[in-house]
Amino acid sequence: MSQQMNRLITTNFRKWCYNLSGFNQYGLWRDDCLYESEDVKEALRRLPQEIKDERNFRIVRAMQLDANKRLLPKEQWTKFEDDKLYLQPYIEEVKKEREEREQWESS
Repeated sequence: MSQQMNRLITTNFRKWCYNLSGFNQYGLWRDDCLYESEDVKEALRRLPQEIKDERNFRIVRAMQLDANKRLLPKEQWTKFEDDKLYLQPYIEEVKKEREEREQWESS
């Protein structure tokens, strides 16, 4: 099988899994659904206020929809291609700092 075909199959499988998870039907993004470990909490603290506000809006809207046992209209679902991993750079930075601090303290 060609590398291009493998990539296509992988992408299609990832899209299928993404849609199967269901969070996108509430307008949420992947990073909105992360377990809030200490690293994630610190990353959230570092987010610019505008991004925090957008995240909070998506989460509150999702909770209201869920409480009313409703979903967004399909055209408003978050698409795989539009989902932004807005929190990942902050999480990576926090993890790197924590690992450096742990290494410094252990030596």
